[in-house]
Amino acid sequence: MLKTYEEVLKFTNELVNIESIVNTEGEINISKSLAKTISNLPYFLKNPKYVFTSRTIDDEVERYNVFAFVKGTKGDSNKTVVLMGHTDTVGIDDYNSLKEKACLPNELHEALKGEKVPPLVREHLESNEWLFGRGTLDMKSGVASHYYLLKYYSEHPEELNGNIVFFAECDEEDSSHGVLSGLNDLKMLKVEHGFDYAALINSDFVAPKYEGDESRYIYKGSVGKLLPSFYITGVESHVGSSFEGIDPNYIAAELTRQIAYNPELCDKSLGETPMPPVSLKQTDFKETYTVQTALASYVYYNFFVQSWSPKDVLEKLKVHAEIAFNNAIANLNNHYKRYCEISGQEYTKLPWKTRVLFYEELEQSIIVEYGDNYKEHIKNFKHELLKNKELDVRMFSAKVVEEVWKWTKDKSPAIIIFYSSLYSPCVEVTGKNEKEKNLLTALDYAVEKVQPHYDKPIVQKNYFPHICDMSCVAINVDEDSVNSVVNNNPSWRTKHYVNYDAIRELNIPAINIGPYGYDAHNRYERTELKYTMEIMPNLTKLVIDKLLEN
Repeated sequence: MLKTYEEVLKFTNELVNIESIVNTEGEINISKSLAKTISNLPYFLKNPKYVFTSRTIDDEVERYNVFAFVKGTKGDSNKTVVLMGHTDTVGIDDYNSLKEKACLPNELHEALKGEKVPPLVREHLESNEWLFGRGTLDMKSGVASHYYLLKYYSEHPEELNGNIVFFAECDEEDSSHGVLSGLNDLKMLKVEHGFDYAALINSDFVAPKYEGDESRYIYKGSVGKLLPSFYITGVESHVGSSFEGIDPNYIAAELTRQIAYNPELCDKSLGETPMPPVSLKQTDFKETYTVQTALASYVYYNFFVQSWSPKDVLEKLKVHAEIAFNNAIANLNNHYKRYCEISGQEYTKLPWKTRVLFYEELEQSIIVEYGDNYKEHIKNFKHELLKNKELDVRMFSAKVVEEVWKWTKDKSPAIIIFYSSLYSPCVEVTGKNEKEKNLLTALDYAVEKVQPHYDKPIVQKNYFPHICDMSCVAINVDEDSVNSVVNNNPSWRTKHYVNYDAIRELNIPAINIGPYGYDAHNRYERTELKYTMEIMPNLTKLVIDKLLEN
């Protein structure tokens, strides 16, 4: 076991001290600082071209990834392990009065001691076995661990029968511009230096799965994520004649009741079950108060996938959308019937019919009707819409659907299903090829060697349960499934684009060995010192050595 504790802790603190909130200038500052620190190591003073920064592409924000690599001299192997971690963080507003101390772990620790905090937080504050602060867990301590190993191998290349690439990425917390841009750099290094990527080790945080859980998890892959979105049209009415129309918010509410938290929509695979979908936004498009019901509503849901393809998800959600629409109409008729009874009016069944369309279906029907006139119009519309920098990709997509809807002749109420953001493919390492088998063997070896030095169980699981950028380095679904994302994403190749072919070309087996702690994205964010500063880097090193030895 290497004595890593003091050095990893020191560098963790240095990284945390640099406020690097996503989409701010801090992302530039931390990349410059990290690149300078690496460049001043003796190995890189001799090999200055082995460290570089790379600006993200197709990005409205200026920011940079940091790359560095060490070529081993133990043998002539081209096998290469990528060490990846992100340097950006979420914001610090949740620290409230302690905002100025959010990136100063020692000062924050003392300040929190003076506050009323939950019992477990109090226990951790008093134990002095935890490091508090923004980014201590998610995931600057992971980057610090990888930096330690980069420095170690730069001083001992004779121990390395192959190569390592250090990849510190930006923009993990928003749109993954860092890793998606970094694919080009990994490909460049592969071509110029002959690197054969044996594995990628990510260092995102791990946490307890339930209260009282003492396991420290290593993940052999990650869940995938989709953002299925629903544009819902109704028929407007004055509030004094509400049953003359159908409120799209009413349909949206039923849709959320049908989809959100529904365990039938959990994609169980390899004995593990991800969280069910949950609503991340639900709104209508009224900009001011009126006594007219809304014309349209918009809702989207987080959706984790393990074995289901994007095409599978669309088909399943269409069924659930039809159920929700049917229920909304039935309930509305029941309400109307009861209203007629108590008001002395004659009841006549309301005329609404269930209608659910995929975005691709809607647009193709319009193209058949209007051809090039529509294509030219929507192209220009998207171009103009791009000028509105306040629209994120999700609202941009909704605005496009809203415009497309104007072209359809059939304006009867409908739910239109589409994707409005990044598709993060599921990644799993199951031993389906030689590279995966070698990685699993190396991981088993590392856990076996390290476990006696740590009193909590180190447990391997298949899917990292949160979204992370491992999903952008490998892909298992076929081209047809990817096309279901492309063809049903209104912002594709304008506000949003992902080169899934580049992911498929690299297809690097990926695992996650990350820092352990609590409350990521929370004012009590903290990482356990022993596991993070000592156990994690040693686990990672043993995986590297065993993998390259094979």
